[in-house]
Amino acid sequence: MQQTNVLEYLEQTVTRLPDKDAFVGEDMAMTFSQVYRDSRAIGSALARRGLEHEPVVVFMPKHPRTITAFFGCVYGGCHYVPIDEEMPRFRIELILQTLGGRMMVCADESARAKAREFGFGGEIALYEELAAEPIDDGLLAGIRDRQLDTDPIYVVFTSGSTGVPKGVAACHRSVIDYIENLSQVLGFDEDTRFASQTPLYFDACLKELYPTLKFGATTYLVPKQLFMFPIQLVEYLNEHKINTVCWVVSALTMISALRTFEKVTPRYLRTVAFGSEVFPPRQFALWREALPQARFINLYGPTEATGMCCYFVVDRELEPGEAIPIGRPFHNTEILLLNGSELAGPGESGEICVRGTSLTLGYYRDFERTNAVFVQNPLNDRYPELIYRTGDIARYNERGELVFVSRKDHQIKHMGHRIELGEIEVNVNMLEGVRAACCIYDKEKGRIILYYVGDMTAAELVAALKSRLPRYMLPNLVQSLERMPLTANGKLDRTALQRQYEGRKGPET
Repeated sequence: MQQTNVLEYLEQTVTRLPDKDAFVGEDMAMTFSQVYRDSRAIGSALARRGLEHEPVVVFMPKHPRTITAFFGCVYGGCHYVPIDEEMPRFRIELILQTLGGRMMVCADESARAKAREFGFGGEIALYEELAAEPIDDGLLAGIRDRQLDTDPIYVVFTSGSTGVPKGVAACHRSVIDYIENLSQVLGFDEDTRFASQTPLYFDACLKELYPTLKFGATTYLVPKQLFMFPIQLVEYLNEHKINTVCWVVSALTMISALRTFEKVTPRYLRTVAFGSEVFPPRQFALWREALPQARFINLYGPTEATGMCCYFVVDRELEPGEAIPIGRPFHNTEILLLNGSELAGPGESGEICVRGTSLTLGYYRDFERTNAVFVQNPLNDRYPELIYRTGDIARYNERGELVFVSRKDHQIKHMGHRIELGEIEVNVNMLEGVRAACCIYDKEKGRIILYYVGDMTAAELVAALKSRLPRYMLPNLVQSLERMPLTANGKLDRTALQRQYEGRKGPET
């Protein structure tokens, strides 16, 4: 019988490996039986409150219990919405306003108090309280009987050009399709030991969470502070015999660029998957030299297509200066390179458009932005068929491999995250004393440059932004202007700012 629910992964594995560690954090580990028991208890508690089909906010740090709370939401017929204290308060408040939810799960009393400060008006329950409630097998069975594979299981919020984060909702069907394809490409099994790098409020964590359930693997939640100390980070990987990482490129280059391999190498690593950024050739060569027996796989895909949808196994020597291709789509996914409403011709670049089960449900409570990018396939005039227009430009090389070229608009890839420069601008323009703001991006150096007109000093502006934007969205260079250059029709002249940046002289702020 075809799988229709992500929880079937857990239910099949817990019968085989009840006492094996599933998720390991700094202060505790949870076995598959513990995850199964607590998630069913939480699901029962949510169901008794009549929250089926509703969002449940999980306001907890990166921890095995947080992951278990996610699964508890799915057992309760809900969709989990992860937020974390490291997210700026302003962003959290916008997310909560968008959701309008009635339930939040927190780790402790201090988090519950903070949630009240955010203005959340629903019930705020502690994990331990919900996990202590009795499991109602009949209630959970009824929910399972009613659940469809098109029901949402999570909503994760990405950067939005209007200043309001976009909540991407994904369902059982797209996540199962993703995990099955990813697992086949990367070769996960029961002996896989993941080291999780990404925060749990990004969809990138799917690469570890659900394969762990599917295979009975183990995921180690790497302490965040280790990513500032590459030698200690590699020692952590060796201590726990980590054999698989699915990390953003910046996390990998942090290790290689600081000559870590001269002192220690991750000797158990056999699979290194990476994505979200272009891997600098020199740094990639250092990794291949240090781990000659490992498999390296470049992954590509937007959150709106459930994580990753293309892959390239680096099984050949790359030409000097050649960017690592993004390769080919996963099984059951098609990539259309479109110029407008037509396919790009041979050798031409076109916008990457995704077709297939991997498409998510769209943006939560935002039909306008959903309808702008989840559109009818212009190549199909016979019946309704949605594709997702990514805004990414790519082409096929002479080998027939897909190669990323650039962004279509002002969305960028920075520190492993997709960012809309417009969201930074909106938040700057909200600051008192700022009259105009415009961001550009130095792709070569990986720097966000902010130009503004106003009374604040650059230092004051950056300090104010730290409470409104995540760290990875903060500008790397802030420059005050007397006036903002405008085009003939009154729009911000980004081209003029780009020229000014490239020809600037003097000290930087």
